[in-house]
Amino acid sequence: SHRAIEHFGVKAKQKQFETTEMDDDNDKLSRFKKLQQRRSELKRLNRAEVVEEDRKKKLPSNWEAVQKKAEWKLNEIEKSKEFADAGKDYDRVKLLDVSASDAEKKVAAKRRKKNPDIGFSTFEEAGTRLYQKLAQKIEPDMENYERRKEEMGEDIFYAGMNTLLPGQVKDTKAGIDRMVDDLNERKAKKKPFSRRRAYDDSNDIDYINEGNARCNRKLEKFYGQYTAEIKQNLERGTAV
Repeated sequence: SHRAIEHFGVKAKQKQFETTEMDDDNDKLSRFKKLQQRRSELKRLNRAEVVEEDRKKKLPSNWEAVQKKAEWKLNEIEKSKEFADAGKDYDRVKLLDVSASDAEKKVAAKRRKKNPDIGFSTFEEAGTRLYQKLAQKIEPDMENYERRKEEMGEDIFYAGMNTLLPGQVKDTKAGIDRMVDDLNERKAKKKPFSRRRAYDDSNDIDYINEGNARCNRKLEKFYGQYTAEIKQNLERGTAV
């Protein structure tokens, strides 16, 4: 009987070991299946991302802007319908939420769109554009402003059309140096973009140096069509 009990205990332990081993195998198999499922899911997501990225690459470059504009228009139509159903004018309601500065910007933008800047259509506009660009670089010096006003007197400082200025206003050395530095800087910036024009022996010589020749070319570019007849009359000697 003692041996039977001992044999039964060994069998029980062996069965318990086999059960534990089987549970471990089942657990490993379950984890393996989960890993396979996770891998398949990642492959599917990765493929979906690749397909989506390829689709975006094939879209026009302004696709996002077009989409946003379409969404904005759709939103405006829906809001307009809602206000119309409530008996209100949506355009008037919108104006109540727009500040004066924003309204001015919108009007200016519409004006620019209606009359776009076609570039330097005249030599005068080119000069005006350059003046505005240079004026933006000026840094106000209020101390120097007040000092010069006191030195010159208000009659000269606030000169009118009848004020005689020759000899009354003298440029400072610092101002002259600043002007020279600015001219040299502009000249250096233009140098990489300029190219020497081929000399044509058949052209009329109407200049005294290279700078004057450039100026004449600019004048011809902007005003040549208006002065062609005058030039021909002068050459023929038939000018009035």
